[in-house]
Amino acid sequence: MRTSPGITLEPLDVERDLDLLHAWVTHPRSAYWMMQGAGRDDVRAEYAGIVADPHHDAWLGRVDGRPAFLAETYDPAHSPLAGLPEVGEGDLGMHVLVAPPDGPPVSGLTTAVFDAVMAHCFADPAVQRVVVEPDIRNDGIRAKNVAAGFVELREIELPGKTAVLSVCTRADWSSSSRERQRAAYRDALPRLDTSRRSSLATGLLDELHSSTDHLTPELMDRAQRHLVAKALGELAHERLLTPTPATGAGRWRVEAGPSSYAFTARRHRLEHWVVDPASIERTRDGAPAAPDAQELVAELAPTLGIPDQLLPTYLEELASTLAAGAWKLHHRRVPVAELVDAGYQEIESAMTEGHPAFVANNGRIGFSLGDYRAYAPETGQPVRLHWLAARRSLTRLSLSADTTEAELYDGELAPDVRARFASRLAALGLAAQDYLYLPVHPWQWQHKLAITFAPDVARRDLVHLGAGDDDHRPQQSIRTFFNASRPERHYVKTALAIQNMGFVRGLSPAYMAATPAINDWVASVVRADRELQDCGFEVLRELAAIGYTGDAFHRAAGPSAYRKMIAALWRESPVPRTPDGEQLTTMAALLHRDADGDALLTAWIKASPVDAATWARAYLRAYLRPLVHCLHAYDLAFMPHGENLLLRLRDHVPVGAFMKDIGEEVAVMGELPLPTEVERIRGDFPDDVKALAIHTDVFDGVLRFVAAILDEDGVLPAGEFWAIVRATIEEHAADHPELAAAATAYDLLRPEFRHSCLNRLQLRNTLQMVDLTDQAESLIFAGTLVNPAAVQP
Repeated sequence: MRTSPGITLEPLDVERDLDLLHAWVTHPRSAYWMMQGAGRDDVRAEYAGIVADPHHDAWLGRVDGRPAFLAETYDPAHSPLAGLPEVGEGDLGMHVLVAPPDGPPVSGLTTAVFDAVMAHCFADPAVQRVVVEPDIRNDGIRAKNVAAGFVELREIELPGKTAVLSVCTRADWSSSSRERQRAAYRDALPRLDTSRRSSLATGLLDELHSSTDHLTPELMDRAQRHLVAKALGELAHERLLTPTPATGAGRWRVEAGPSSYAFTARRHRLEHWVVDPASIERTRDGAPAAPDAQELVAELAPTLGIPDQLLPTYLEELASTLAAGAWKLHHRRVPVAELVDAGYQEIESAMTEGHPAFVANNGRIGFSLGDYRAYAPETGQPVRLHWLAARRSLTRLSLSADTTEAELYDGELAPDVRARFASRLAALGLAAQDYLYLPVHPWQWQHKLAITFAPDVARRDLVHLGAGDDDHRPQQSIRTFFNASRPERHYVKTALAIQNMGFVRGLSPAYMAATPAINDWVASVVRADRELQDCGFEVLRELAAIGYTGDAFHRAAGPSAYRKMIAALWRESPVPRTPDGEQLTTMAALLHRDADGDALLTAWIKASPVDAATWARAYLRAYLRPLVHCLHAYDLAFMPHGENLLLRLRDHVPVGAFMKDIGEEVAVMGELPLPTEVERIRGDFPDDVKALAIHTDVFDGVLRFVAAILDEDGVLPAGEFWAIVRATIEEHAADHPELAAAATAYDLLRPEFRHSCLNRLQLRNTLQMVDLTDQAESLIFAGTLVNPAAVQP
């Protein structure tokens, strides 16, 4: 069997291979195989028994045709591991022995052989985990195991040795996880014997070379130009820059300290700039210079108002955004033609822009390159969440009114997984009924919980139970996961202590305690409203939230990000509620252009049976009209940007929408009676700020981009699009005369509205853009914008 270039495995022939076997397993380097001093007959008997055993196999490995290693695979249920609570169905045991070298060690050979054996194991689709049990003293192979993604569970006693039981899931062995594995290997190198460290380190460097294949001058230039074009456009939109006309049709110029930027751009309504990346020409001190997003921000720092102490953080987020941009250009070139009829998760992972308005929108500070490849949504890789048992007395589980604890866990965890968790606790002398199960991001466990909360783990207030059995896909919000193995199961949103777009992405147990109740109330309002039902508007409830509070940070310290590191919530899946024949997509897809500049929005309209104006009316009926109705009827505002809304399409035309992310991003801005536990969402906002729930969040945050794409692609002139927006609001008012007073108060068709700026928030404080408990006071305004939906004189 060929497993990788130049490496093959074949069934062991004991008689043919006996001389090799005897030399290998009795060599001093093979001491941990416990056959030192064995004779030929001893080796023959041992491996003849393995070959005859239906539950144990031996394999001879060749490299370029030459015998080079021995591998064994076995069923743990028919081995000394039988009966251990951590071992179960879908597990495959493995041993590997690389032949002692007959000359200088070959750099990287052991890693290549180990890769090949793991690939051989996972070639069987029934295998979900590989199990190994190295001698506790064998630092070399333990480092190799950790590098491959194995998790060391605990010490066990086996015949002749104290072993470290270790497991590696299929997800952890996926090809996109290799960089994370290699980083672990690099960290393990200091534990290796000095005589082996140099050659292994050299091999590691050879492997790492290919991991940065996206960081080339050509790809980085494209990423830089894209980001500089976005920065020029969005900073001009927020009036932090003022482009002036330059020589040439459609040419503009911006002065930035010692640099000058000339470019071609088109201005659309709402002061929306579409800058052509290829047209950007930069000079620095009069000499030509390459466009550089970090240098642009540094040159403009005094104008942008970014504090000196926070400038490096913002520059790091820009660097990360550039790295992600180059990676997508190299690895994620999905033509929109392939997305027109694609499934929900294929579309989700094909998104490349991040937030349409924020310049530094892929920060993810804290992720290594390997973490990026393993956990970024655009890489499309499956992730298996880890689970903790959190002591019940120190943990808060909040549930929706129609959900019980048993129903939650029965629906999310298969019986064999629950049994495995309970066995793990029992093996530690703990009672399962004293704990709640809490899902965590694998990165969070490795980088934060096992270290920052080590005392809690040592006290058994937190118990690591290992990875679950379901494959999940990270969503655009990066810490939310869709269950790819069982799409009908809930999304899981986890705490993730990385810095991304102005926040550390934690979850507060205290803040989330009311989340299910808030979602229940919002869902009840939506379900009972005939207008919303006619528009096909629904919400995906966050119906369970869990958070651990037994740590020192909750006991002694004041409010901090450390109180938001061990929490999760479950949100309903849209899949069971999406009718057959309909396509589900993130609304962010409407703003997506592929690497060649083709827009998915345009492709959907062309594939549909209706003209562009009819398509726009259908979209606005599914999206804008329900939001207007919620505002007028209930003073209820959502945060309806592209990541927070899913569209349902039939024949490529919008027919409905799911609103999500309710608990943190919904507000009631009036005197509507609320249940006591929901009162937290009531906000006191000035009248001219209330209407920004539509003007800023919908018009400026979404529709200005949609309108520009339609106009740029020659599909629908901007004037016609905004006339349809106006008509959608007017038609709603005509259909609901009982809401006339609210329509007058909000006055969504007023000539101008306040210009609320997002990048200004991030530039002011790159660590925390807004105070979530008082978001209105955090807003930054830059005058007013002409309302494109108003009747213009």
